[in-house]
Amino acid sequence: MPDIRPSRRAFLRAGGLAAVGAVAGSALSFAPAYAARIDYTARKTFDDWDRLFQQGGPGQPDQPNDNTNADGRSGMLAWSQSYVLLGLVRMFETYRDTYYLDRLVDNFDQVLAVRDSERGVTDYRGLSLPAWRADHPYTTGFTTLADSNGRPLLELRQALSYAEDTTVTVTAEPASFTVSMVNPTVDREVTLTDLSMDPSSPDYAVRRIYAEAPGPLQLTAVDVRPNPAAGDTPASGVFAMKTKAVVFAVHTGMITYPIASFVRIVYNSTILRRRYRTKAAAYLRACRDAVAVHDWEYRDTASDGGYLVWPRSQPLPYDGCEQPINQSLGLGQTLIELALVTGDRGYRRKVAAMARMFAGQVAVDEGDAYRWHYWPTGGRIYDGYTKTGSPQSDISVFTPSGGPAQQFEDISHGAIDVEFAVRAFRARLGFTGQDMTRIARTFTQNVATTDADGLPAVNTTVAGGTIGAAAVAHQAPRWMQATAWDPKIHAHCLALYNRYQPTPEHDGQQAIGFGWLLANVAYLNWASKHRT
Repeated sequence: MPDIRPSRRAFLRAGGLAAVGAVAGSALSFAPAYAARIDYTARKTFDDWDRLFQQGGPGQPDQPNDNTNADGRSGMLAWSQSYVLLGLVRMFETYRDTYYLDRLVDNFDQVLAVRDSERGVTDYRGLSLPAWRADHPYTTGFTTLADSNGRPLLELRQALSYAEDTTVTVTAEPASFTVSMVNPTVDREVTLTDLSMDPSSPDYAVRRIYAEAPGPLQLTAVDVRPNPAAGDTPASGVFAMKTKAVVFAVHTGMITYPIASFVRIVYNSTILRRRYRTKAAAYLRACRDAVAVHDWEYRDTASDGGYLVWPRSQPLPYDGCEQPINQSLGLGQTLIELALVTGDRGYRRKVAAMARMFAGQVAVDEGDAYRWHYWPTGGRIYDGYTKTGSPQSDISVFTPSGGPAQQFEDISHGAIDVEFAVRAFRARLGFTGQDMTRIARTFTQNVATTDADGLPAVNTTVAGGTIGAAAVAHQAPRWMQATAWDPKIHAHCLALYNRYQPTPEHDGQQAIGFGWLLANVAYLNWASKHRT
């Protein structure tokens, strides 16, 4: 059968998807050419796999679902392509070969060509912004029930992830109706019987749904009639949920961090500036424009810290609440690079404030290591919040009550926190040498471990606890920024890779690559030759 797959460039330009494959959680099979022991600290390993990704064999991007949502709906630019870009940055820092900078230019140009503003697509507010929107499976789902004449009556909203996988079935009776919602992806369902559109009825749909919120599917509803009155009933039928697009700060941060790093590298070298001056200037403008999209999400704490929120009415679970630590710091990574390149006081102030926020979140454990939580302690989600009794005064429109959620940070998202902390320390915008030593101990004492057979393994969170599967261990080299404070981090990560031997996975005729695999191989190269 002929190969009719479009090129990687065509995918990016037409659909805004990652140039490399989706992050997967399954165990990796061994590519035949790499069945023997792999040297993960060798430049050749990275280069060979990078060439495979360029050829379009491994890791074809997800096909767009339709022409209106052809922009990497699940954030694959952020969670796959960004790692390829970061890997290329670290490979240049390791080998000082401009081949990697040229590769970055090629990828940057494609990534920037699929910003919303370039494609003419909009977010939920109708704004076409210089960043990258995403919707399913993250954002709130919507469906509107209408009467037999097609007049809209009731908007149902689902804030649980994978909303578009929900099927909504309405069964109308003469004076009432039943709504049944099933989502097989998350294995949850809700059935509400004897609902009424009469605002004076105790079974008024809006009031009943609010009383049960958040419920298994985090369901809320709003009456969309101009003049609500008794006698209306939605028509029977089966309906789908549709999501609305949001530009996520963490996605913007993950994508622009390596772009801003490129700009810093070029501006710090007279020779490189001569060669890449025009590109670097364009990329700097693009990064500044992208991070500015999220200015309205930034907040200062009473203790002079800084963090991001999801503004109220943004179509997300927990709108009106603070973002997870890693999502604030994901954008903070780019702000560090912009602060270094521009000297802009606004960037410097925000980075320093975010560093104080994170420093206030970490706690010293009995091993003199740090541990911290996924959600900021003292925040609405960490502590939990309740409904006020009125949607108009609730903290969150789409999740009227929530939490408490007090889990420790997992090591994959924690890698973003560590990357931010080390880069902020290097930029002299936050943290101390003691902080760095304790972060390194977080890995060596809480994360790194051995299994029952004495083989290298990792725990799933920064507080230790449960040993993770191979897919968790594959993320460990993303902590490599901290290896300057303890070389055992590099040694353990290399031992993990030597144990599990991850490769671009092959599934029949097609290989499925992983962006994070390139980044981690780059970090294993970087740390073996560039530890200070």
